[in-house]
Amino acid sequence: MELNLDAVNTPARAAASVIVLRDTAGGMQTFLLKRHGASSVLAGAHVFPGGKVDPQDDDSGTHALLDQSPSALASRLNEPGLAPMTAAGLFVAAIREVFEECGVLFAHGGRTEHAQALAGKLLEPHPFGQALSSLSLRLDTTSLQPWSRWITPRVPSVMNQRFDTRFFIAAMPDGQHACHDDVETTDGIWLRPRDALQHYWDGAIALAPPQIMTLAHLSHYRSVGQVMAASVRQRPAHIAPEPFEDESGIRVTCYPGDPQHSVPERCMPGPTRLLFRNRRFEPPGGFDALFLPAPDGQCQPTQTE
Repeated sequence: MELNLDAVNTPARAAASVIVLRDTAGGMQTFLLKRHGASSVLAGAHVFPGGKVDPQDDDSGTHALLDQSPSALASRLNEPGLAPMTAAGLFVAAIREVFEECGVLFAHGGRTEHAQALAGKLLEPHPFGQALSSLSLRLDTTSLQPWSRWITPRVPSVMNQRFDTRFFIAAMPDGQHACHDDVETTDGIWLRPRDALQHYWDGAIALAPPQIMTLAHLSHYRSVGQVMAASVRQRPAHIAPEPFEDESGIRVTCYPGDPQHSVPERCMPGPTRLLFRNRRFEPPGGFDALFLPAPDGQCQPTQTE
């Protein structure tokens, strides 16, 4: 992964991403997709399903298919000043992107045959909302829980674009199958969060800082139920990374709670900074430092629920 050195002065584009989770006998897993090598965003890296908010996501006809009002969705995102219609568009984008990229459908009454029919209609092509309406499907926003908001800094770590991304968590729907789309993504894999980070550390997969820090956070939980319960209790973390060059010229990206960050309060466990060295992003204390709890119980996940 190459480090970006250029500033991006354009506004951050709204985006949405879904962290799909499932419980297995070996522990909780999350689904990661490998971006196409020719992609303009994080080429070749493993990411959570997601993408930019499209104009169609703000369509009033599509919003009519939501199971909650735009005002209720804005309240769930818990961002002062967020317009209800903007909140609705973010939820639509999240559900649309996770379906387009890995075939997982969050819709009331949605079954495998509905997912197949919806995929066919989108290929024709039909707008997402129109395709949903033709199948009498309503979007299941209640299955998505806001988890965090990441805003790309003006000097991004690994790309030349900026995004304002809301991350949602969701349990994998029963009876459905997640698979890469072979267009924007070329592979998909279920991994426990710590195993995904071990793969990254071993050089088997590439990860960008938001995925690294999110996986480190999720590694503190043993089950999907624990994560979902935590998402209800806690306000979604607001993370605006702040990069700088240290005295030896190493790029350092710090997060809320770091002594160099403008926000003194932590919003997640794990390290408060990542260094770009050895052609990867790593905490100063090495691999094990990814899993350190927050001091004094700050943002500390509950392990016993």
